[in-house]
Order: sequence, then structure tokens, then C-alpha cells
Amino acid sequence: QVQLVESGGGLVQPGGSLRLSCAASGSIFSINTMAWYRQAPGKQRESVAAIISGGSMNYLDSVKGRFTISRDNAKNTAYLQMNSLKPEDTAVYYCHARGRTAVVAPLRDYWGQGTQVTVSS
Repeated sequence: QVQLVESGGGLVQPGGSLRLSCAASGSIFSINTMAWYRQAPGKQRESVAAIISGGSMNYLDSVKGRFTISRDNAKNTAYLQMNSLKPEDTAVYYCHARGRTAVVAPLRDYWGQGTQVTVSS
């Protein structure tokens, strides 16, 4: 089994910054993709940013130029640097990983418990 633990959420004023971290632990053989999703009240969960093992990244249009995803493969940890935060970025942010627990195991999806990000003055 694989566990994901997020940290770094909180309350920040508009224009401020936060850095989210997601550490994967457990029976990890390999992680293909690590990503951040978010869900605001009354809205569907949406993909914010993703990074694959080779380093390719993609972003939600509304966060391009403000958010940066990165990962430390040696530590099985992903980060989301969020700058120039806006009230509309307020949501619960979830870490997602897709990986295997063994060389012959199927790819599985794993989720963290979520961390609240609130952007408000």
C-alpha cells in the first residue's frame, strides 16, 4: 500500500505564496505521475498541475505562470509552489500519485487526505 501525506496549506492574503508538499511512503516500486488536484465548495475536483517521471509538466490554464510543480524522485515527494494567489484559488488541495508497488503490479491511483488553502484578506 502507498500513503500520501500533504502539508503546507493555510490562510494567505491575496498576492501571497504557499508551498504544498506531498510525501509518498509505503510499498513503492515506482511512481509514474504525481499531481495536485483541488476542489472548491460546490465545485468538481479539478487537476491543477501534474508531473511525470521524465519531468514533463502540465498545468490548469488559470494557474499557468503562478504555480510550479516539482518532484524529488529520490524522496518520492512532490511540491506545488503557489505564487500570486487569488481568492478563487481557495480550495482543498489533494495530492495524487499513479504508480506500482512491484514490477509486475498494475498501476494504481493513490490520494492524499487533502490540505485546505484559503486565500482571503
